[in-house]
Amino acid sequence: MLSRLSAGAFKKAASAGPSRSSTLFFGARSASVRFASTKASAESFVASRTALVAASAVAVGSIAWYTQLYGSLPFLSEVHASHLSDEGLHPVAYPWSHKGVLDTFDHASIRRGYQVYREVCAACHSLDRIAWRNLVGVSHTADEARAMAEEVEYTDGPNDQGEMFQRPGKLADYLPGPYPNEEAARASNGGAMPPDLSLIIKARHGGADYLFSLLTGYIDPPAGVEIREGMNYNPYFPGGAISMPRVLFDGLVEYDDGTPATTSQMAKDVTTFLSWAAEPEHDERKKYGIKAVIIFSTLFVISVYVKRFKWGPIKNRKLFYNPPSSTTKTH
Repeated sequence: MLSRLSAGAFKKAASAGPSRSSTLFFGARSASVRFASTKASAESFVASRTALVAASAVAVGSIAWYTQLYGSLPFLSEVHASHLSDEGLHPVAYPWSHKGVLDTFDHASIRRGYQVYREVCAACHSLDRIAWRNLVGVSHTADEARAMAEEVEYTDGPNDQGEMFQRPGKLADYLPGPYPNEEAARASNGGAMPPDLSLIIKARHGGADYLFSLLTGYIDPPAGVEIREGMNYNPYFPGGAISMPRVLFDGLVEYDDGTPATTSQMAKDVTTFLSWAAEPEHDERKKYGIKAVIIFSTLFVISVYVKRFKWGPIKNRKLFYNPPSSTTKTH
């Protein structure tokens, strides 16, 4: 059969052999190269995703840090219904004694602040959410709070004859307001309604910093600023014109502990008192927080120990099954 093939067929077959083998070799090589490139691309994809996540985290952290420091971003304009000057001057951040994570209120300052409120602020502002019993153990003893409550006459009843009557106050009563109703309050203040001070710290942007700056920030209006009659200029108040005049002056009250009653000291004390009034559970909440951190930290350590030394050996152990021998007993 080989004798019937021509010489040209032999030459064609000889030339086709090396080319086929080379095709197989380079085809395998190209396949391996394609596999290597796929692996490299997968690694680069993971690396790029990791870099993207890290860059995003850095960007978000930088924006949060800048916003915390300055309140707004430089490349985003804020939306306002009015001019920025209508919001008042931004107060300075003061180092309050209760500002820290583990800090509590200065109770001596709370007692002095209550005295400032009672002798100065209570003439116009109410404190509806604070009862006499709330002062016990915070700024006064039970006997002191009871004596102050008994100085006030409260309307109670009806009695057996169906009539209302007056009685001395007790610890369960709330601090009395200066006016019997809202209409009387507006009539006594030229149409303005003095706000209740129970939650004033929570209700105002800036909180304690704003209130302290407001009480100590009364100045003469600058040139070009006109304040109508009956109003007072305070740059920390929105709009600058406030109907409440300056009420704190040096030596206005006489502290029982001998602390000099300067304007800034009285403003600081009454601000501390109103901060407590807005959050009477402040100290207890932080105490419970510390206890919760200690308890949960202990439970976490115990869970790690149990996972590592108790559950770990059980989870990772190997079980071997030895089947019984197939030999049977002969009788």
